[in-house]
Amino acid sequence: MGKRSRQRQKNQSVSRDDRDNAGWGAGYADIIKENKLFEDYYKEQGLIPEGEFDQFMEAMREPLPATIRITGYKSHAKEILHCLKEKYFKDIQELEIDSQRIEAPQPLSWYPDEQAWHTNMSRKLIRKSPLLEKFHQFLVSETESGNISRQEAVSMIPPLLLKIESHHKILDMCAAPGSKTAQLIEMLHSDMDVPFPEGFVIANDVDNKRCYLLVHQAKRLNSPCIMVVNHDASCIPTLQIDSDGGKDVLFYDRVLCDVPCSGDGTMRKNIDVWKKWTTSNSLHLHGLQLRIAVRGVEQLAVGGRMVYSTCSLNPIEDEAVIAALLEKSEGALELADASADLPGLKWMPGVTSWKLMTKEGQWFSDWSEVPSSRHTQIRPTMFPPKDPEKLAGLHLERCMRILPHHQNTGGFFVAVLVKKAPMPWNKRQPKLRKSAPTQTGGSPAADVPCLLPEGSAEETEDGGPGGRGDGETETAGAPLAQEAAGAQDAVCGPPPSKKMRVFGYKEDPFVFLTEDDPVFTTIQSFYDLSPDFPKLNVLTRTHEGKKRHLYMVSKELRNVLLNNGERMKVINTGVKVWSRNSDGEEFGCPFRLAQEGIYTLQPYIRSRIIGVSVEDIKVLLTQENPFLSKLEDDAHAQAKQMGMGSIVLKYVPNPNDPSEPQCPIQLCGWRGKTSIRAFVPRNERFHYLRLLGVEVFRDKQGLGQKSRDGAKAAAAAEKQGELGNGDENGSLEPKTEEGNKEQQQLKDTQGAVAD
Repeated sequence: MGKRSRQRQKNQSVSRDDRDNAGWGAGYADIIKENKLFEDYYKEQGLIPEGEFDQFMEAMREPLPATIRITGYKSHAKEILHCLKEKYFKDIQELEIDSQRIEAPQPLSWYPDEQAWHTNMSRKLIRKSPLLEKFHQFLVSETESGNISRQEAVSMIPPLLLKIESHHKILDMCAAPGSKTAQLIEMLHSDMDVPFPEGFVIANDVDNKRCYLLVHQAKRLNSPCIMVVNHDASCIPTLQIDSDGGKDVLFYDRVLCDVPCSGDGTMRKNIDVWKKWTTSNSLHLHGLQLRIAVRGVEQLAVGGRMVYSTCSLNPIEDEAVIAALLEKSEGALELADASADLPGLKWMPGVTSWKLMTKEGQWFSDWSEVPSSRHTQIRPTMFPPKDPEKLAGLHLERCMRILPHHQNTGGFFVAVLVKKAPMPWNKRQPKLRKSAPTQTGGSPAADVPCLLPEGSAEETEDGGPGGRGDGETETAGAPLAQEAAGAQDAVCGPPPSKKMRVFGYKEDPFVFLTEDDPVFTTIQSFYDLSPDFPKLNVLTRTHEGKKRHLYMVSKELRNVLLNNGERMKVINTGVKVWSRNSDGEEFGCPFRLAQEGIYTLQPYIRSRIIGVSVEDIKVLLTQENPFLSKLEDDAHAQAKQMGMGSIVLKYVPNPNDPSEPQCPIQLCGWRGKTSIRAFVPRNERFHYLRLLGVEVFRDKQGLGQKSRDGAKAAAAAEKQGELGNGDENGSLEPKTEEGNKEQQQLKDTQGAVAD
């Protein structure tokens, strides 16, 4: 056994070497981009306009061009866009690589404010070509610091169609790996002057390991309004919140339902789909997709908006699910016309007729043709409705199918649903706010005792989503049905709840602090927190021992967490605002500021702030531990008046000097005895240096740093970045169990496919 294993390893290493020696363009050479079943299936369905099928197949065989999206809510977005246009795009547009001329990147015509760009380069080309190394490093660094996202163009469409506002409560049902979730967070924070929007995003995924990839994506944006949970989307629990002195069911203003699918629209980047694709994939997934969609509309508030999307072109996963959902809703749902929402986007209207094909090539046009032996695999909801009048009333033509050859993208399907009334199998009527008050939800629980929340398992015998009427596949009801239906001692109330089964890592608890917690005593006086600082929104991850890190969430997420601790498995929430520093106690406060939460926390801090200039920031980010005298006179005078300890370094833009960055910059720092330093992670350090006109570039072998202001500056920046979480003497804080756990999960999920 050992000999065979060693031989196998030897063979694998040889093949890897051969592949590496073949050059950066090698890989996937042995995968033939042909699948006759795929071609026959889509020719017969008639989804592709007449005369365009060859173009469609040719586009499917081409590598997917790289697209990037600039984080829209950050005030640095305009500066990043300027940097891209004036520096990186100009550098690459005249290049020619392997006889391919690199075209200048162009903005996506349908994405607002030039915040998304596409190129004619594949991701592999950018990653492997030595001529594009500088551009690649820029993308990697800015992605890690949360300023841009490398995301497929069609993946950007669903969040735009949701029409997010800052007060919306949003559920992302199948969120990993998280690029769409990041978009939702950006839209919540469209106003940077509001540190705590009233809305929030609850991002869910069924895969425990992929949840940590989702956490990694969300953490780049440093938002106090995101919570990552781990549940099966088809039976995600109904949550409760405090509202008007009582308990109420949480209904969401917006739901993103980007369901698992066969992924045949991703063939341009996921080459394995070519050899794995069969019609069985869609038949197996249809039932799950419908259950998830049903659960989504159950949790949607009346007047709310849900976007259903797949990266599949197959009508069985697309129009068939929408048609079944609309039929079940009996008028409670309506397909919205989104044709004018994204001007410039080319799409095909949804179809009203389609057929099924088995993997053996047998076709069925109607449920009546399906032999009983296949009734477990093929269901009635997979076929279009028979009644022409009913079919016309569904307005399936309002669905949108994006074809790869129209705008050089991946394939995609999206449909926008608006909830007009409660679902017919539901007795509780949620309400949607017209403006932006504090909570979303139905009438107070006290006013409607013993009524079932939406998504309950009641009426399953009548063919509702919980039953199997009309030959429908089993659809999930809510696990909280018993909470509202139970009666104990003649009083309507929940029975004892079953203990939730926990899979994967056991998460540390989320413990909210009280207003009189002892940690606030020194923090309050040291940083002179304003009276409106929301102390109740501060939490830690331990019940016992010293609190190592303090996090903040919005008031609305606190409400959700406190009322649903036993009902849901929370993976992560909150943004870190303070970290314990062993040397801090002797200077007046044991907690130093954390860069992750500085933009959230700074509006409440009234002391320990030093105003700095552009030249001051360059010094702080390029010198390891500069003396106070290195600062300009104004900052030097402020620093001399301040005692040792954690500080905020604040740059305010000068509108009269357009040569300087026109966005505010806030950095965490430490005022030492005779020196001052910035506590900023390496990628963020590079980001700020770029904003200031300093080009930081690491050569391909990682042997050194090159910058316009000299190699020494950038090298010091990297070294200082590595010490960014250290104390005044540069010693690193030990990693917490929580940090180790997340790092391990990230390693496990590095191979996950991005949106």
